[in-house]
Amino acid sequence: MNKEIVLDRLQQYWLLARFDKPIGILILLWPALWALWLASDGQPDILVLTVICCGVVLMRAAGCVINDYADRDFDPHVERTKLRPIAAGKVKPKEALVVFVVLCLTAFALVLLLNKYTIMLSFGGAFLAASYPFMKRYTQLPQAYLGIAFGWAVPMSFAAQTNEIPPVAWVLYLAVVLWALVYDTMYAMVDKEDDLKIGVKSTAILFGDKDREIMAILQVVILLLMLQVGRMQDLSWIYYGVLACASGFFIYQQKLIFYRDKADCFKAFLNSNYFGLTVFMGFVLEFTLG
Repeated sequence: MNKEIVLDRLQQYWLLARFDKPIGILILLWPALWALWLASDGQPDILVLTVICCGVVLMRAAGCVINDYADRDFDPHVERTKLRPIAAGKVKPKEALVVFVVLCLTAFALVLLLNKYTIMLSFGGAFLAASYPFMKRYTQLPQAYLGIAFGWAVPMSFAAQTNEIPPVAWVLYLAVVLWALVYDTMYAMVDKEDDLKIGVKSTAILFGDKDREIMAILQVVILLLMLQVGRMQDLSWIYYGVLACASGFFIYQQKLIFYRDKADCFKAFLNSNYFGLTVFMGFVLEFTLG
């Protein structure tokens, strides 16, 4: 196998894992960092921080690969996904499964550096990541399942840092689950027409004409849960002030999706990254200045 062929395969695997689109990594990474900063009072163990961050990157990539494998019969019929490596015929389904296994095993090798509790939790995370792509066939709430999978980084981060999962971790976990449900519904609004044609289920379809109102209610609940996190941890006005600023992104997202324009719905999804970043800065400032 010559150099050009090897480089081409690596490029296709890179695209398959969507390393060229880091927004997914960031949205998944913020909750893990929120949890680590909370669990450690702003001073996470370097090894734990490194393993969790690398694990997030690897498992997000694995999730993308298995998602495209699961959707290999659907993606060619969706405008936004028809050029993905499997859909375009540039990567064979069996190749994708090998890439998925390699990514999962690499992530698991890193987790072995942590405590037994975290290792046990990692099996749950792997199951959630592998099973999520198939949920859109069986449930109207695949976005909620995505939130359950994405949010798993929260209990894992607490377990890795403190070897326990306190009540505040589950409050934060619920907030993350709902947050993912909201931003992935915005994402699903982009594909709503195509999904209806091919029979794929989503909350964008389930919510119907009440999608904006339902997401607005969920965003309020998310903020209330984040307020409860602050109360449970006895955080100062710094955290609450930054959280108030972060709420502005929810208002902006509602403005973007108002007319349900596909491009604006996608912008609203991308904007979720700034909510995650702002909340993280709230935790950083809290434990640095508070």
